[in-house]
Parts: sequence; C-alpha cells; structure tokens
Amino acid sequence: MSEDQDPAPGSVDGGGAEANATGEPVSTEAGESEPAEATDEPDENANEPDETDVPADVRKYERFTKMDGAQYERVNEFLRDRTYITAREWAIARLCADFRTETGVEMTKIGENLPELVPFMTDTYTPQAVNQARHSFEEKVTKAGATFLYGAMCGFFTAEDLDEMMYEVTEIAKFLMEVEGVDLAVEDELEAEERISSVMREVRESSQRIRGEEVRCPECGHVHEANAEE
Repeated sequence: MSEDQDPAPGSVDGGGAEANATGEPVSTEAGESEPAEATDEPDENANEPDETDVPADVRKYERFTKMDGAQYERVNEFLRDRTYITAREWAIARLCADFRTETGVEMTKIGENLPELVPFMTDTYTPQAVNQARHSFEEKVTKAGATFLYGAMCGFFTAEDLDEMMYEVTEIAKFLMEVEGVDLAVEDELEAEERISSVMREVRESSQRIRGEEVRCPECGHVHEANAEE
C-alpha cells in the first residue's frame, strides 16, 4: 500500500445539479443558491470528516506531533538507512502498543484514524493491513535481534567493538523515542546505557565460556578457566 496518495473515500461529483426532496434541481456550484430549508437532501459536505466523529483519544494523541509536515518518503529513507523497519511499520507498531486494551489492540480505530494519528501517514488502513504491519515489525525485530546476538556471541567483535556498537544503536533508538514524544532525562539515559553495557558484558563472557575460551575479568585481570565448575 503506497503512502504517496491519499485514500479515496467515496467521492462525490463536484459539478452539475442535484435534486432535493421535492424533486426540484438544486445547484451545488459555488455562489449559487442553497437548497430549500425543508429538505431531506444530505449535506454536500457530508463525506468530509467531522471533528466530532474522531474519537477523543485520537484527538488527544500527541506521539508524533514533532513530525508535523514530515513526508513519508523522508521518514522512510531515514529508517531504511539505520534500521530494518519502514516508516509504516514503525508508526503502526507504536500505535498498536498505545491503543492496546484488555481485549486486544484496537486495530479498526488505528486504521480508520491513521492520518489523524501520524502526520506522515496519508492513507487509512484496514484492520488486516494494520495487523500485517505489526506482524512485519515484530518479525524484523526478532531477526535483527538474532543477528545482533550472534554477532555478540560468535567472537567476531572485541568488548570495545561491542561497546562502540551499543553506543551507536542506543543513540538511534533514543532519537526515535524522542521523536515519538518521550522525554528522556539524562540520568535515565545514563542508567539505561550502563544496564545495557552490563548485559552485553555478561553475554560476551557467557559466550566465551560456551566457545571454550578463557574469560579475563575486566576489573582485576584474573583469568577464569573455560567451563570451570563454580
């Protein structure tokens, strides 16, 4: 589904004349007379979205307000250069997390109000399309996670390499969260980075044991024998 074009809701012919409830022709051209008052003829603007028709939680949603005026192509290009996911998958995955209820994800609400929820999305989606995008996001995250974890465990990278890699990917992740509207405090950022680095050190040490390599303590320099019983 292309994001280059707006959705095509049931369009109404703009020109010509319509007939009101009495059968008399009523002009719809600008500047012409309006329909007679006592008529059952629907408003010629009835197909235009009414703000009152938009759910309250959709109107209050402010995740992507920092991206007002952004074009889908630009957002997609940025993500393609730095991640495996598309702009569509990113936006819908975020919405599925935010519009989750006790009974499931409100996919119909997300799809019908997608342009109102995300500035760079210009088309409405069916619930099936929303579910497909969410599934695609989850699948790519799983594959990317397996790829990264293998790279961390296989011994191709040193501890310093992994630290540099984690710093780079963490910065990208934090930027995307900030774009979504998450306000990250400096203390929280530092704590998260330290926790991630700690986990990665444990992953590396565990993988060294699995591969039968010596594990040197980064603090004291003591060498632990591989597969030694504790």
